[in-house]
Amino acid sequence: MTRAETWQDIFHRYEAANMPIPAKARDVADWAVAQGLAAPHPAMDPMDQLADECARALREEYEMDSKGRRYRVNHAVRRESCGSQMTFWADIRTAPREHMVGAFAQRRKQIVGDCHQLKTDVDCFNILRPSEEPIQMVIDFAKDVQEIEAMELEGLEEISSIAPRPQVAQFENVVHP
Repeated sequence: MTRAETWQDIFHRYEAANMPIPAKARDVADWAVAQGLAAPHPAMDPMDQLADECARALREEYEMDSKGRRYRVNHAVRRESCGSQMTFWADIRTAPREHMVGAFAQRRKQIVGDCHQLKTDVDCFNILRPSEEPIQMVIDFAKDVQEIEAMELEGLEEISSIAPRPQVAQFENVVHP
């Protein structure tokens, strides 16, 4: 059984034990340790831990463009190197075009995969609950994106009518959660 399958089994045991559902993963982990079903991992390799911290920090760095839009600074591309999957990071402002094409294509593929899984989950939920009104899920996000862009534009117009717009340089090196 894989580590993921073990945790899936533990979660179902947690549920069968009439523990509170929905549950936080931390609550399930605490219960699993108390039941002797799991134990914390020994300390991670210090360099792996630092690499994880670095990747998390890179993922969280945002800046503002000249139009006041918040954008992600660092982008990752996963590719095979030396027989294993590796993640390569680059700054959007200086990255080679081919890196950014790969990063955007991989993110788009993740979004498509998430949408496909969401549709499957909704379809299955509806099948499992035939006596209830089916949940409808729209996967076309064009209008959602347009609405967000319009709200951003309105927000910028409101801000600019109150005070001069700040320059991008004022937002350099700001890390947003």
